Amino acid sequence: MDNNKTLDWEFYLQGFQDVHNGKTIIFLSFLVIYITTLAGNTLIIAIVVTSPILHSPMYFFICNLSFGEIIFTSNIIPNMLGDVLTEDGTISAEGCFTQIFLFGCISVTECFLLTIMSYDRYLAICIPLQYCTIMDFTFCRKLSIGAWSAGLMLSIASSSLIYILKFCGPYIIDHYFCDFLLVLKLSCLDTAMIDLETKIFSVLVIIPSFIFVFFTYFCIIKTIIKIPSSTGKQKAISTCSSHLSVVSMYYGTLIAVYVAPHQGHSYNMNKILSLLYTIGAPISNPIIYSLRNQEIKKSFTKMIRRLFSSDENCPTKMTINNYKLSVHKY
Repeated sequence: MDNNKTLDWEFYLQGFQDVHNGKTIIFLSFLVIYITTLAGNTLIIAIVVTSPILHSPMYFFICNLSFGEIIFTSNIIPNMLGDVLTEDGTISAEGCFTQIFLFGCISVTECFLLTIMSYDRYLAICIPLQYCTIMDFTFCRKLSIGAWSAGLMLSIASSSLIYILKFCGPYIIDHYFCDFLLVLKLSCLDTAMIDLETKIFSVLVIIPSFIFVFFTYFCIIKTIIKIPSSTGKQKAISTCSSHLSVVSMYYGTLIAVYVAPHQGHSYNMNKILSLLYTIGAPISNPIIYSLRNQEIKKSFTKMIRRLFSSDENCPTKMTINNYKLSVHKY
């Protein structure tokens, strides 16, 4: 019987199956992290949507990033929690391939979103007089749609390679989610060409984006140094530090896992690195953006006051027609 056509077999995720004494702690820790991630990113979206002061390109892209993080973590953590709790570890072929597809789609999309956000900061700080003209809502929407479309198409192209493979068993994956490269190793066929294509694909997506981000921040730093007032410098640095922190964590772990040579890397080390961007980055994003951003703090306070206020003259919901862009002047 052709398993690849019926997809009636299962993979076994070893994940944390070798941990026997601390599974309750692991389960509760990941459950708290998952709930916090969902709550934090949802709160970021709610604050931006309900606060007119935050109706600017930077926060529009932060909302896109938060939405992606919600999908990203929901794609991996619930299944991982079930495996830790039941000690089962099995995942259907359909579930595994779906996980690979969503993982690739969101990873590529977020990679492009972070690149777009660096371009937004570059325009706001280095070319402030042209910022409003360039970064209008129509252009922001096109950039967002482009990032999501690119993630979708590239993920379809890469994950579809799995369907042409034949798997003969054993179907054991030494990870806590269906990683494309590890699933590739389970095939009976020669996957050297697909593995090479995947590495090239990863390099072409990650490295140019990383170089672009590096270049924009090089220009930003040069501009900040030339700002005469200390207040202007602090404001410019505060708007970039949050994004730069997220970029450093995200690109650093992606390059370490998918681009850098793996000689000498143990599977446990790859699991630890994977935890940084599958769990660490999604929960750190709302924390970083909320703790280092005074505008979000103020908007959050106002939102709480409106929720507990009996005043009926509260601001109405934002619509696309009244979406206003603001310029950070330095």
